[in-house]
Amino acid sequence: MWRQEADTWKTKQTPSIKHARDSGSERALFTVKIAFALWGVRTMATADSFTKITIKRNGDGVTEFDAYVLGEAGAPGIVVIQEWWGVDFEIKNHAATIAKKGFRTLIPDLYRGKVGLDAAEAKHLMDGLDWPGAVKDVAASAKWLKENGSKKVGATGFCMGGALAIAGAVLVPEIDAAVAFYGSPDPGLADAATVKKPVQAHFGELDNFKGFSDVGAAKALEEKLKQSGAPHEVYIYPKVGHAFMNASPEAVQRGKTLMGFEDLNTEAVDLAWSRFNAWFSKYLSA
Repeated sequence: MWRQEADTWKTKQTPSIKHARDSGSERALFTVKIAFALWGVRTMATADSFTKITIKRNGDGVTEFDAYVLGEAGAPGIVVIQEWWGVDFEIKNHAATIAKKGFRTLIPDLYRGKVGLDAAEAKHLMDGLDWPGAVKDVAASAKWLKENGSKKVGATGFCMGGALAIAGAVLVPEIDAAVAFYGSPDPGLADAATVKKPVQAHFGELDNFKGFSDVGAAKALEEKLKQSGAPHEVYIYPKVGHAFMNASPEAVQRGKTLMGFEDLNTEAVDLAWSRFNAWFSKYLSA
């Protein structure tokens, strides 16, 4: 059932992405890019407990990609799918948060090592993504988790990863449930009306990525999930926009500086994580 939260949180209005990109000088942008490169090194250095593995994609047995695993073998598995930036510090932060909740996480590197340092680079990488191929990466990741001790496996993702998490629920037999954050798949890739697995989705009221993760996209997804008959929940959080789950200081600053996003809303973040945990605890239990 679609749910809109009570309007109780206070954050500022989200400016347009164009305004955010036009408002700073090239020198300032260059400085920010260098800072994020350093932040990424520093933050990822704290993530030494991730194990880097190589997975062969299902089907051809030839295409390989790197992935990052964290959590105890035998725990329910969750494929954690990147935003348009790539496998950066924040997606690892998300995977670490999830692992602390008792899951085994696996991040597939869909960009094959590339990371966008500003919105234009990230958009270029996402525009060049082989989306059906990315679904195959998700499938291979889920299969790896099941072959390595996880009896049930979910998929979650953020931004483009949210869209791929839903696509995985539609197209990947090994996926048992999904939670998507501010992203919905193109019906040409995966029609959510045909999903048979439980899907939970989270969106921000101020999200302005029209047709992908704005309120209209959230409501359209809800209608498709109703048609599917699968268990589902769709939440829209007031006074937050796109990427509202990115809570590290580095990610908050990046969102505000490069994308024009609003301030961090910890109440929304905590509530979304609690719902995430309840959903996967229910549907990934053995």
